[in-house]
Amino acid sequence: MGVILMVAITVILAAVIAAFVLDMGDMGETAPTASFNWDQENDNSDISMTVTHTGGDELDASEITVEINGNAAEHDEGDEWNGDSVEISAGSSFTFEEDDTSSDLSEGDQINIVWESDDGNSQIIDDYEVN
Repeated sequence: MGVILMVAITVILAAVIAAFVLDMGDMGETAPTASFNWDQENDNSDISMTVTHTGGDELDASEITVEINGNAAEHDEGDEWNGDSVEISAGSSFTFEEDDTSSDLSEGDQINIVWESDDGNSQIIDDYEVN
């Protein structure tokens, strides 16, 4: 009886461990690794920002959002980060000014570059605090 009980416990443990390991095999997409340069220009009370991709992985523009205090930022016409399915590579930039946002940029505002995978997971891949 003791041997049967030990075999049953071993089988159950093996099944639980296998289920855990197999479920971890599909972790989804991983966030890209990229570096950015942040250029803040203060003109009297107006602030403009240019974010430039300086290296690392190419990014799919349809998976990238620039957020100011949690809200998506609009950008100047002609910028390469327009949300279409284009690659954002080293040298491409995104420029926005105070009138492009729903509120004035001010010291302490948090700007995030957010990547979102096809399955809806998101991660901040870079950030900047307005100074």
